[in-house]
Amino acid sequence: MSALIFDFDGTILDTETPEFESWCEEFTLHGTTLAPEWWSRCIGTAGVAFDPYDHLERSIGRSVVRVAIRARRRAQHLALIAQQQPRPGVLQWIGDAHGAGLSLAVASTSHRDWVHGHLHRLGLHASFSHTACGDEVDHVKPAPDLYRLALKRLARTPGQAIAIEDSPNGIAAAKAAGLFCIAVPNPMTRALDLSAADLHLASLSDAPLAEVLRAFA
Repeated sequence: MSALIFDFDGTILDTETPEFESWCEEFTLHGTTLAPEWWSRCIGTAGVAFDPYDHLERSIGRSVVRVAIRARRRAQHLALIAQQQPRPGVLQWIGDAHGAGLSLAVASTSHRDWVHGHLHRLGLHASFSHTACGDEVDHVKPAPDLYRLALKRLARTPGQAIAIEDSPNGIAAAKAAGLFCIAVPNPMTRALDLSAADLHLASLSDAPLAEVLRAFA
């Protein structure tokens, strides 16, 4: 193995729990609740599987002012994310990967500005030689396009890279592109079916990178 390809949202940085929490607050303001099982449908993809605005309107039986909700919820979401740091083990794995001479990339359904902005904020932008983002491909996860683009930019074949993912959609994308995949769930994806991954870790801090690389040798 000569490369690692990280998912971003929920894998490097837990943006998914804050997003769910911001939507829960919005649902509460409207006198109803948002169940995690509904929200989990859109994790790791572009959100087409679940529209929270439609779900909110069905729940309360009337239309809502979407522009106002969008502005209020986005501000809350960004405020919550600003408090987040890289998930446990991420920094150690990045450092160990560089020490072992591995190339690193990000493959994310999110747009380039979002991914690069947070990587800069976290001081991690220089750690990744390449990114592949949702606004650069025709089809996002669970389609394999993002991983194929990341491999192309890394000049690697699927057998030379390992994907690190947190969701069924992300795992499906990595496997469809022919990569080995490690599942590292976050609080929002812990109860989802991640069985398609080749290896499961509760956290990247649970196993040294060198040990994991030996398992895939």
